[in-house]
Amino acid sequence: MHTVENIGRMTISFLEELGAFILFFIEAATHLVRPPVFVKQLFKQMEFIGIRSTPVVMLTGIFTGMVSALQTHHGFSLFGAESLVGSTTALGLLRELGPVLGALMVTARAGSAMTAEIGIMRVTQQIDALVVMGVNPFKYLIIPRVVASIVMMPMLTLVFDAIGMIGSYIVGTIILDIDRGVFMARIVEYVGYEDLFSGLIKGCFFGAILSVVGCYKGYSTSGGAEGVGHAATQSVVISSVSILIADYILTAIMF
Repeated sequence: MHTVENIGRMTISFLEELGAFILFFIEAATHLVRPPVFVKQLFKQMEFIGIRSTPVVMLTGIFTGMVSALQTHHGFSLFGAESLVGSTTALGLLRELGPVLGALMVTARAGSAMTAEIGIMRVTQQIDALVVMGVNPFKYLIIPRVVASIVMMPMLTLVFDAIGMIGSYIVGTIILDIDRGVFMARIVEYVGYEDLFSGLIKGCFFGAILSVVGCYKGYSTSGGAEGVGHAATQSVVISSVSILIADYILTAIMF
């Protein structure tokens, strides 16, 4: 009976959390199309989420492209198809690795920061002060972060893809001695615009996921400093798992 009680308690807790998140999402969506728009806050978040995340995205992208070239070359060399290293790496970066790994890096860096910042404002009653001053906390805190994430994630995905391709080109043509013309020709032959656009669409969805989850966990924080740390940890874990689940769903729909 003790085990059954624990399962029931966890189920009820999960459903309560899911219901609270859905209500938060609905309220955020309704404020998304209503004035006013805090333009300064929006650009501030775009700079924080996009520009400041660029170095870590670039670093991840170049080594992802390099190791992808090494791994694909090893596999294709078994049956003499080394010329396909470039196209295979490009397809992997554009369709999957770029949007997914880029989103995971932004989640670890910016998503946790969103949760911590809003969570600190919650436990120190700064959000209550905004309400007292007549400022809607959703319009001022939540919407700029969500919009900035949706706008900047496709751009970061493009950066990841470009740097990853540079890394794979360096490894493929210099280290693995693949002919440069053949390397590029296979990319042009097998990679299309639909591969690029599918990754950018995923980036938009992943940006929405990491920002909404991060803001929700921060907005619902309680328990002081310990609660803020706990909320930041939960935010990263939930966002990362949700991104991977959404990636499968989007891939199944688009392909």
